[in-house]
Formats: sequence, structure tokens, C-alpha cells
Amino acid sequence: MVIPSYWARESGVGWKDGDAIYDHPTPLDSEGTLLRAIQSIDILEDKDFQLVIIAVATAEDIEKQVEKKVARIIESASATMDVEVLLFRSSNLTQIHELLISDGKKAYIDLLKLRGYSNVRNLCTFIPHILGSDVAVLIDDDEVFEDREFMSKAKEFIGKNIGGRIVNAVAGYYLQPDGDYQLKKRFRPWMRYWDNYERMNEAFDTVIGTDPRLKETPFVFGGNMIIHRNLFNVVPFDPGVPRGEDIDFLINAKMFGFTFFLDNQLSIKHLPPSKTHPIWMQLREDRNRFIYERAKIENQREIKGMIKVYPENFDPYPGCFLKRDLEAKIEKSCKLLSEEYLAEGERRSSEEALNNIALAKTDAVPKYDPFQSVCVLQKRWQELMKYSSKREVRSCIEEIIEL
Repeated sequence: MVIPSYWARESGVGWKDGDAIYDHPTPLDSEGTLLRAIQSIDILEDKDFQLVIIAVATAEDIEKQVEKKVARIIESASATMDVEVLLFRSSNLTQIHELLISDGKKAYIDLLKLRGYSNVRNLCTFIPHILGSDVAVLIDDDEVFEDREFMSKAKEFIGKNIGGRIVNAVAGYYLQPDGDYQLKKRFRPWMRYWDNYERMNEAFDTVIGTDPRLKETPFVFGGNMIIHRNLFNVVPFDPGVPRGEDIDFLINAKMFGFTFFLDNQLSIKHLPPSKTHPIWMQLREDRNRFIYERAKIENQREIKGMIKVYPENFDPYPGCFLKRDLEAKIEKSCKLLSEEYLAEGERRSSEEALNNIALAKTDAVPKYDPFQSVCVLQKRWQELMKYSSKREVRSCIEEIIEL
């Protein structure tokens, strides 16, 4: 089980230019949600697993402080735990980089980074690979376990032949604070066109709310994801996507012949802090990810061993944002959002909402071929995983991780 934990500068300092951007990193002067997540593991009946906490800092100059903070939290939590807990720090990653360089494998360094959601997720699978695990269970630190049988359910189907299909990836789902899987968001006029919550709930009802228990899914939650080594040794998360790396990984996996199945009995309670970014910025980030993913799908070519995918494969969500009318959705929703801001006297936010429309046609458009890029990335990732499977290499990296 791997839990990444994101940390930012003290709240009095805030974000600085050049800092990595995450949804809600914990300020160093607060306790955050990590301790709560770790302590909730005590409810699990099956504790036959290693727990790895990845300490992620928004900036290099606070990495040491973050390492000490997370180490202290782990120490206070692990005293009463029956699970082995390892802390993965930036210093561990530096040592791995030095090992790769000394072995003439400097080219692999950029595949292992502690900055950006996709890079962190790749460490969430690389570390289990090095530790010899067949299965990686990806959890986030703003969640708590409430189901005593979570781990037994997580292991139930993974790696097995179910109905003639090998299950190499299982998605669980989130329970909201009210205990329901549906998202409860107050409707605002701009949502008429940017209807992500409505489409997400439609997808949740279709996949989570119906039988059978295990079924193919067009969406996945990054904080409740079970991945077999058959998949994570072959397909990486794509650092080219700015956010939404979980669903992007599902798209990549499908291109390379792997199917995600959702288990509608595998739930975890999601208790995230409030997002601090304004709505226009959230819309901008979503716009960027969907434009990138659509370009990846549209640029597909016939390649042996790969499967062509289409937006309709991911309906109702995220498929509805991967089609030709995406720019129309952006324009209509951002105009309404701009009007709403203006009515509230927020002129700058109103202008930024309108900027989203122009930027969708310029800055958001990938400057390279995302499909070609992910094909190259996949080959290099597979080479890295094969190289690091060598006994002497794996042993050296394992020692670094377990320091």
C-alpha cells in the first residue's frame, strides 16, 4: 500500500513562484490528514502488507522539513500498528538517481521524480516493484478506511481470471462525507455547459450503482486503485497530463490492452480539505487535461500490440469532455462564469474566466504529439522496470528504500 502525502510551505508564507501546484497540500505548520489516514488502517482485518508513505514537498528548499514532519507523524502512528511502515524521502530518490548514474543509466532519471501528480504515481508503482510486490494499492492521505474487509476485497480479484479476462487493474470508489458515492454540488448557471458533476454522477450510477459487482469502468479514482505488476511493469502514468492522472492512466492502459474493472463493494471514505484555487483556475486545469487527452486519442496510429480507443469508450464520463464539442463547452461555460464573477464585482476573476476561452486555442494545445510521446514513454518505462528487476540492481535500490 502506498500513500503519497503532499506538503507546502507554512501557511504564513504560502505559495511561491516555482512551487509545484497540488489541490490541497498541507502547510508545514499544520498537522493535516496523514495521521488520521494511517490510524484508520487499524480497522483492517487483513494487515499482511507493507505501507509506504511518500513525502512530497512543493519546493526543494522545504524537503528536509517535510521529511522530518512526515517521519514524526509516522513515528507517532506506527507505535500501535501491526503494519511495517516505510518512509520514502527525496533523499532516497537522490540515492537512486546516483545509483542509476553510476551504472550508466542516467537516461532513466527523468522517469523517477517527486514533482507532479503523474511522477508521484509512478513512484507509487516503482517502489512496490522494487519491494517485490505483485500488487500496488494506491491510497491518498485525505481518506479513511471504514470497511474492515477492504484489503481482502482489494486482493479478491486482482491478478485472477474472471469470466475469461485477467484482472490487472481494479478501481474502488469514494464515499463522500455524507456516506454516499454521489457528488453533491450546488448548481450554478455555468455548470449547464461544464456539466462534469452531472456526468460524473451519471457514470457513478451506471457503474457503482448497478450489478454485477465487478465491471469495466470508464473512470478510476487515484486514491482507491489496485494495480497488478503485469500492468505497472508495462504502462506508466503520463507526466504530460497536468492533472487527472488517474483517468489518463486508465486511457493509457486501455491503449496498451489492459482493462480497468470497478468493484462496487470496494469503497473508502474521502474527506478532503477545501480547495483553495478559484473556480476559473480549476476550469483552466480541467480544460488543459481534456484537451491533452483528446489530442492523445485523436493522434492514435495503428501500432502492433496497441488498441485504438475512442471518446465513446469513456462515456458518460470522461468521454463527454473528449469530443469535438469541447471548445464549445469551454466557451459557453466560461462566458457564463465570467458574467457571474462580474455580477459579484470580481473583475479580475471575470477576465481570467474569459482568458480560458482564448488559452484553450493556444497555450492548452500540446506543442507535441501526446500519443507519440506516451508510446516513447511506455517503452522507456518498460526498459526501466526490466533493468531494475535484475537481482543486484533491485537489491541495491531496495536497501535505499528501506533505509
